[in-house]
Amino acid sequence: MGPRILILGSGPDAPQAANWDRSIFDHIVVINNAWRVRSDWSHLIHPEDFSADKRPATVSPPQKIITADDYVTVQNTYGGFVYAGGTMAFTAGYWALGALRPSVMAFFGCDMMYAAQGNTHFYGTGTADPLREDISLRSLEAKSARLALHANAQGCSVVNLSDAPSRQVFPRAKLADIRHLQTTPPPPSDVAMADVLGAEKSLGYFVASGRYWESSAQFDVDEIDRLDAMWRAAYLPS
Repeated sequence: MGPRILILGSGPDAPQAANWDRSIFDHIVVINNAWRVRSDWSHLIHPEDFSADKRPATVSPPQKIITADDYVTVQNTYGGFVYAGGTMAFTAGYWALGALRPSVMAFFGCDMMYAAQGNTHFYGTGTADPLREDISLRSLEAKSARLALHANAQGCSVVNLSDAPSRQVFPRAKLADIRHLQTTPPPPSDVAMADVLGAEKSLGYFVASGRYWESSAQFDVDEIDRLDAMWRAAYLPS
């Protein structure tokens, strides 16, 4: 059985995780500023433009920093950023799938819902990835469905520990359920997965560097919307 992983984002509710029992999780993967929520994280993942002054001053072994040099290669094995989605929450999920091989992957502070007024993140206001005009973020629901289906195909359950409104379509779970969560979720339909993966392959929307925004002119948003609809249809009936 693979490890149980918490992926912690910077949503307004993230501080609720500050005192959770660490023994529930084998790894805690924190995204960007979420390392400030608790000091016992195992992996910090951040993009290239995450400024040095926002990073922890010290890192205690065996803690690891995960950068684009690490996650681009892994995410490419799952089809690349155009299909997988350009938020760090999804990037963290795919990286964890490839690098840590979990049996349970639980998200918190990653609901990607942003108030028009007041704090957007636990530390105040910040720039939210999903609010960018970005070809990979046209349907966050589809991107979360895609991640869950890839995870389920590897025998990994993906859940959302939040009870707040969310753009993620993962099933909800309580913290107390994690130790006993079913770790062998039903695999996705072979036909549905084959169809949508075949559609992705036929488009060939892949940029090895991960910098898909530098080649955005080559992508047809109508085709991306069609793929998103296929991923939603493949996952939501389950």
